[in-house]
Amino acid sequence: MVKKAIIPAAGLGTRFLPATKAQPKEMLPIIDTPTIQYVVQEAIDSGIEDILIISGKGKRAIEDHFDRNFELELALENDDNKNLYNEIRRISEMANIHFIRQKQLRGLGDAIYYAKQHVGNEPFAVLLGDTVVRSVIPVTRQLIDIYEQYHSSVVAVETVPANKVDRYGIIDGKIISESLWQLSRLIEKPDINNSPTNLAVAGRYILTPEIFKIIEQTAPGKNNEIQLTDAMHTLLKRENIYAHVIEGKRYDIGNKLDYLKTFIEFGLSRQEFSNDLYDYLREVIAAKDEK
Repeated sequence: MVKKAIIPAAGLGTRFLPATKAQPKEMLPIIDTPTIQYVVQEAIDSGIEDILIISGKGKRAIEDHFDRNFELELALENDDNKNLYNEIRRISEMANIHFIRQKQLRGLGDAIYYAKQHVGNEPFAVLLGDTVVRSVIPVTRQLIDIYEQYHSSVVAVETVPANKVDRYGIIDGKIISESLWQLSRLIEKPDINNSPTNLAVAGRYILTPEIFKIIEQTAPGKNNEIQLTDAMHTLLKRENIYAHVIEGKRYDIGNKLDYLKTFIEFGLSRQEFSNDLYDYLREVIAAKDEK
């Protein structure tokens, strides 16, 4: 049974400077909710309530967000704003959330290794802190269901355009069913003409504790960092790894254009904004077409 989740959130967020100079990119809001709150909610909706967030220097805002704010609660209570009061209280009570700092930015593999003591000898989920996935069944729950069937590591993947495979980690392997593959290899940003598939890693994993032993022995790779992909290559030699084609849509908050698209789509899905926002977008498009 998968009972714990790890959320790596230690990166510098340089692609969003200067906005991320003094705040974590994981705290960038999608309308009125920080990105990382959506990620935590996915873990909870998947049946996990023990969450370790791997943070870093300048990430204190994440800890503050999931902590109580007595002054704010009192102000909302005095204003008789029950809905906001209940929401603020709910955030601080969402789950058992723990924090540890990655002392030096040495890659995703290194960040996950910080969870070794917390996880112990159990399988665990990994949810990247800057990736949101909307789905009927939470993607992490989809992966847990597969783990419970095969008792092996599972990675979420999504179909990407064939001309963009060189932007992602791509899988290769054997088809088990329409949405399930058994991996033979993971390829980081392959050449467009030589990519074996167009199935890209989608920021969600279930990993067995064997991964910690492998990370210990994994040498720094690209950018002189300990890459999770490299560790998973070695893990493939010791046990099966499966890939699940997700049922849902992934939103990558790691780049500006996708962040803008996410903002618009989430706005259109909110009842209080959808009609006015749709009318506004139609006006903007019409004005652009006239030029």
